[in-house]
Amino acid sequence: MAPEDTQGAAKSAMEKLSCAMGERTKQLGSAMKEAHHQRRLILFIVCVALLLDNMLYMVIVPIIPDYIQSMRSHSEKSFKELNFSLASSNKSIIRPTYPTENEDIKIGVLFASKAILQLLVNPLSGTFMDRVGYDIPLLIGLIVMFLSTVIFAFAENYATLFVARSLQGLGSAFADTSGIAMIADKYTEEAERSKALGIAIAFISFGSLVAPPFGGILYQFVGKRMPFLILACISLIDGILLLAVIKPFANRTRENMPVGTPIHRLMIDPYIAVVAGALTTCNIPLAFLEPTIANWMKTTMGASEWQMGLTWLPAFFPHILGVYITVKLAANYPQYQWFYGAIGMVIIGASSCTVPACKTFEQLIIPLCGLCFGIALVDTALLPTLALLVDVRHVSVYGSVYAIADISYSVAYALGPIVASQIVHTMGFTQLNLGMGLANVLYAPALLFLRNVCQMKPSHSERNILLDEGPKGLYDTIKMEERKAKSRKSHLKDGELPENSMDNYHEQTGKYMSEEESSEYEYS
Repeated sequence: MAPEDTQGAAKSAMEKLSCAMGERTKQLGSAMKEAHHQRRLILFIVCVALLLDNMLYMVIVPIIPDYIQSMRSHSEKSFKELNFSLASSNKSIIRPTYPTENEDIKIGVLFASKAILQLLVNPLSGTFMDRVGYDIPLLIGLIVMFLSTVIFAFAENYATLFVARSLQGLGSAFADTSGIAMIADKYTEEAERSKALGIAIAFISFGSLVAPPFGGILYQFVGKRMPFLILACISLIDGILLLAVIKPFANRTRENMPVGTPIHRLMIDPYIAVVAGALTTCNIPLAFLEPTIANWMKTTMGASEWQMGLTWLPAFFPHILGVYITVKLAANYPQYQWFYGAIGMVIIGASSCTVPACKTFEQLIIPLCGLCFGIALVDTALLPTLALLVDVRHVSVYGSVYAIADISYSVAYALGPIVASQIVHTMGFTQLNLGMGLANVLYAPALLFLRNVCQMKPSHSERNILLDEGPKGLYDTIKMEERKAKSRKSHLKDGELPENSMDNYHEQTGKYMSEEESSEYEYS
């Protein structure tokens, strides 16, 4: 009897555990369906994707120079062995063909290839997102980044490294743009949108600053493959979570999706052009200093390897502070977003001009912290402004406008590794910093052009009347049109449809399809 009692108790315990797990799974599923929880999960997925992309961008900084040097040493060793065998057989000696003087150029081109391909693909990816939404492009970006990371882990020559780096640019063009656009689409209230985009910018900063020590430590103690394999696993998990939460391929109604303004029309919008120019100008100092400051530190102040590796790490904290301050100010005074960006550009200019005057590592930390603080002000203030500009001047579809923002970043980071070293070689490190600082200070007054636009707010009264739930962004128009169609069908059944109602319907739906300033919006 004792064994039977034990089996019965174990069976009842298993049944209770199964019931408890079933109830917990149902609660979790219902919570994931709620708009508030789903938005948070989407924000988490996007932030992880942005963190992954920027870690992969910067993790190769301490790895690639040493790795390329080891490949050169291996190549020279094989050539020496070949020369020795040929000399012993009285044949002509083959000299090494690996050009050591081109090593810096190879590294610069490798670093810039990601931004260059990202720059070329962004116009196409933005248009693609406007047609199909943001979730499928985000999944495509994560898949491409996973493949890029795996190729990085097992690359054995420069050509394979170049392919992996270029693939990362392709993945970033989809993942970064769709992720930021998805946040702008899900968070339609201005204060919530600024806060959500601020969190995303904080993840971007954290990925960029923590990746070099992360990669350097794992490369030294575990090997080259380990940091890339860890990042590949993160990409895979994030993609699976995206499939579980958003379900990109489930029951999508694409034929009724609103047509966004074409990217070439957004590019010639003067307000968007001012914001894009500010994003490029404020990121040029960071993009140009990253490939040049280590060598300058070594020659001018005799900096050690650990000091060069940790140059940008202290700047993470003022960057987070800048994001926090801008989000708080934007919540209380959203009409001054342009002013926060202008102040940030002045701080960037002053910090850039101060860098060449530093004589010690401790002194250098101060202007670099000011530089990252200013960049945080500009990014956190102007990225939500792009969504606002699309809301009040175009159609509320955000793929193309954030593709323009990504193009702005890519211009700076494509030029940085290639142009910065040439400028330092021909003109000097001091002249480079003074030029970048002056450019930021002179560009800051251009943001005055945005002061009237930042006071406009679109009226969503019709959307809130037609929708039972709160606004969701891109797919609101689909729901409104479906409800209008149902209403028309019910009127047709009852015989109450006026003769001119079809014309009124086309006039109303035409508002959402217009590429000019929408007459739906009321400006306050």
